[in-house]
Amino acid sequence: MKDHTDRPNLSSVLMVDDTPANLELLSGMLKGRGYKVRAAVSGALALQAVRNDPPDLILLDINMPEMNGYEVCAQLKSDEKLKDIPVIFLSALNETVDKVKAFGAGGVDYITKPFQFEEVEARVETHLELRRQKRQLQENFTELRELEKLRDGLVHMIIHDLRSPLTGVCGFLDLLGEMADPPLSAVSAGYLASARDAAKQTIRLISDVLDSSKMEEGKMKLKLSECDLSRLLGEGVSEFRPISEGRELRFPLPASPATIMADCGILSRVIQNLLANAVKFTPKDGGLIRLDIKPAGDRVRVSVADNGQGVAPEYREKIFEKFGQGEVCAAHQRHSTGLGLTFCKLAVEAHGGSIGVDSDAGKGSVFWFELPVNGPGPEKTPEPPPKS
Repeated sequence: MKDHTDRPNLSSVLMVDDTPANLELLSGMLKGRGYKVRAAVSGALALQAVRNDPPDLILLDINMPEMNGYEVCAQLKSDEKLKDIPVIFLSALNETVDKVKAFGAGGVDYITKPFQFEEVEARVETHLELRRQKRQLQENFTELRELEKLRDGLVHMIIHDLRSPLTGVCGFLDLLGEMADPPLSAVSAGYLASARDAAKQTIRLISDVLDSSKMEEGKMKLKLSECDLSRLLGEGVSEFRPISEGRELRFPLPASPATIMADCGILSRVIQNLLANAVKFTPKDGGLIRLDIKPAGDRVRVSVADNGQGVAPEYREKIFEKFGQGEVCAAHQRHSTGLGLTFCKLAVEAHGGSIGVDSDAGKGSVFWFELPVNGPGPEKTPEPPPKS
C-alpha cells in the first residue's frame, strides 16, 4: 500500500462506535493511509462533534446504547448544513432488512463486520471522491449562474437602450408618411409601412425580453382593472389584418362583453404575440386564423386557431419554455417567434391562468389561455420560479 501521509488537504473521517477496540483498530489503519480521524463512542457525542466541526465522511455503527446508528443518521440528514455528509454504515448486522433500513435513513453504503480493511478504504475513498466531484459541480454551477447573471444584465442593458431609438424611428417613419411632399407612391408607401411594422415588432420583442425577466424574478406588478377581452381581440385583429398578406382573420363578436379583472396592457401583448405567431406559421394561400372567447365557469377561455403546420406532441410544452426554444430550433422545428410564447405563458400564469396548445403536426393549431374572471387578486406579483 502507498503511504498517503504527505498528501495535502487530508480528508477527515469521523468514526462512531461504542466499542473502543474497534475505534482504535480502524482509526490506526485510516491514519496510516493519510486520513484525519476522529472518534465518538456514542450517537450523542457524534452529533455534537459533527456540529462543531463537520467531517468529510462518517463511519457509523448501528447497535449503540441510547441512540442507534439509524437515529443518528436520520438526525444528520434532517439538518440542512449536515445532510450532504456521506454516511457509511459499518455493522455486524447483515440481514437485508438492516441494510434497507440503513439506506432508508440516508446512508450511502453499508459494510458488514468482520470487515477487510482494503474494502473499507476503497469505499471510503470512493465516496470521498464522489463528494469532491459533487462540490466541484456545485462550485461550477454557482460560477455559471453568476456569469449568466452578468451576461443577462449586459444583454438587458443593451436591449433597454435600444428601445428609445427604435421608438424614435417609429415616430419619424409616421411623420415621413404624413408629411411627404409630394405624396409617396403606392410602392414607396408600402415600403414605409413595412419598415414601420418591423420597427414596432422589434419594440414588442424588446418589451417581451425585459418583461419576461421581470416576471421570472417576481419583480413585475400587474396593473389590474376591468378589461374587455372582446375589445382587445378586436383591436388585435384590426392591427394584424393589414399585414396578414392574404390570410383571413375571423373574430365573431360575442353576444355580451367578456369583462375580467386583469392588466389590459399585458393581455393586449399576449394577444398580439399569439396573433403574430399564427400569422407567421399560417400559409398565405388559404390561410385562416379564427379567434374565439368562451366562458368556462368562473374563468374565460380565449383561443387563436390556425390551419398552419401544427405542432408535434413532443414540442407542445417546449415552445413555451425560455430555454426550450433552443432545442426546438436545433431539431429544425419552427413553432414560435423567439420569446413571444414564453412571455405569454409567464403573463397568463401571473394572472392565475393557464395556457397551452392543442395541435397535430400538419393539421393546424389552437393556442388557448384561460383566465379567472375575478382576477388573481389585488396587486398580484408573479412568484419567481423554483430554484433548480
